Amino acid sequence: MRQSILAKNDRLAERNRGFFHARGLLALNVLSSPGSGKTTFLRETIRLLGRKLKAGVIVGDLATDNDAERLRDTGAPVVQITTGTVCHLEAEMVARAVNQLKLDGLELLIIENVGNLVCPASYDLGEDLRVVLLSVPEGEDKPLKYPPMFQAADVVIISKTDLAEACGFDRKALLTNLRRIAPKAQVFEMSAKTGQGMDAWREFLLKRYQEQKSREPLGV
Repeated sequence: MRQSILAKNDRLAERNRGFFHARGLLALNVLSSPGSGKTTFLRETIRLLGRKLKAGVIVGDLATDNDAERLRDTGAPVVQITTGTVCHLEAEMVARAVNQLKLDGLELLIIENVGNLVCPASYDLGEDLRVVLLSVPEGEDKPLKYPPMFQAADVVIISKTDLAEACGFDRKALLTNLRRIAPKAQVFEMSAKTGQGMDAWREFLLKRYQEQKSREPLGV
């Protein structure tokens, strides 16, 4: 039954991906455990990109729309998915939600997944990049404890680096663990609070969008 569910999800995810590309969207699926600083990171990403890459957001949460309200303060269009007891987003949920977004002029679609490092790893949403956040206070062994999530990552964001000294953070150990579990993932180290490392992330997104735009018949 699980294989059947995932097969259906994969088909819908491919449909989403085709739709996103036809609309000229670079789609991110952003995942993390609760409390990693994901919403603050996304808020500052949207603000930093400004008019260079106009973003829309789909937010998934078990309950409440607190994160969605925080992201609306950026001026970006935001749609909330409340999943109830479901601990992840699925491609069908995203397809319904994106129909509620005003897509005209959007170039970046950010999907903020439910805070969870287990279930979301199995579900393709049609994204171009799977971005996994790991905050400094969570510890250096997180990639070893949740390998499927990190193995599926295209990008790993090490967040809250401003807390490294207070947490006794072992940067070398974390990078070693990431190279072991996710050798192909691109790693960014940053603090959304101080802004350190955010410029490199912005430039990466701008470059990735331009690369995709040159490959795909965007804007159809």
